[in-house]
Amino acid sequence: MKKIILLVACLVGTAVTVSLDIAPAGNPTYMPVFMSRDVLENSVMYIHGARDMIQTGKIYCRAPYIYINERYKGVHVINNSDPSHPVNEGFILAPGCIDMAVKGNILYLDNAVDLVSFDLESKQVTKRIRHVFPEPLPPGDFSFYQYDRPHDYVLVEWKKMNL
Repeated sequence: MKKIILLVACLVGTAVTVSLDIAPAGNPTYMPVFMSRDVLENSVMYIHGARDMIQTGKIYCRAPYIYINERYKGVHVINNSDPSHPVNEGFILAPGCIDMAVKGNILYLDNAVDLVSFDLESKQVTKRIRHVFPEPLPPGDFSFYQYDRPHDYVLVEWKKMNL
């Protein structure tokens, strides 16, 4: 029994050492966040009300609205009818979203590796094309990061880890 406990302790110590060696000194470590394919395909939806803007990205204007990407989370919908008093009206939830574009009434966005078209009037997904985009790479120089992927799951985000 003591040999088994010693073996497990050595293996755990090795695993911790390997994961700590991934990040060069002074650089943060990131952990992949996965979502099941079924959940991902039902995740894009419009939510009424404002959300805090934390890690914003691209901005797209289509009068009277402004659409602001929230990295890995979705798109803020800002009513800019009165530019002196813009109103944060809602949020289009889209896990894994990094990029977006608008043509006519359709917002095109990435939902992790899928391309989704979202009708801005009906506030509904109109089409999904699977596996259009590559998975997002970890921030910084972490392209060598190794992880085990659960079966039928998609990488949707990289979370910064505090070591």
